[in-house]
Amino acid sequence: MHLKKWMTRVVILLVCMGGVIYIWLGEEMKRGVQPAANGTATYMIVLGAKVKPGGVPSLSLKNRLEESIEYLNTYPHVKVIVSGGQGSDEDRTEASVMLDYLVKRGIPAERILVEDQSTSTYENLLFSRDVLPEGTKQITIVSNDFHLQRAKYLAKSLGFEVDVVAAKTPKSVETKLRIRERAALLKTYILGY
Repeated sequence: MHLKKWMTRVVILLVCMGGVIYIWLGEEMKRGVQPAANGTATYMIVLGAKVKPGGVPSLSLKNRLEESIEYLNTYPHVKVIVSGGQGSDEDRTEASVMLDYLVKRGIPAERILVEDQSTSTYENLLFSRDVLPEGTKQITIVSNDFHLQRAKYLAKSLGFEVDVVAAKTPKSVETKLRIRERAALLKTYILGY
């Protein structure tokens, strides 16, 4: 009987701790949208996201690209790196789709640099560092609002000073993405990548 009470208390404690961690990670994700970019950084990196068959950007990626276009039009001195390789379920690289999207909407190709080997947020930033002029420290990151805290953390671990442009997360996938991002953010905080 004593063991049963003890086990019940342990289970309750674990559930409570899990709830606290879940809430804390949600608050951490909210902090990701600051500091908002203001044209200080000369280079911005648009993080890749799912590409549908035929080179159609997912709604998450489209939102990132639309925010990028608005920002690039506001700050014509800024250059952009489109960053994303080709997933096993994609028929082309995310970077090539982003490049096409931006050019078709009036962003001059000479303002766009391409990083098309990465397969994760960490690699987006690591491989983009190789595309940047040597010594570049200040960057602007463009991603969906839920994703920015982890992207900022990873960028800072690579020596960048970061501000952000937050794209809206599509309502149709928001709950799934926010739950998944909590796990990814916790992993990043624990493992550092």
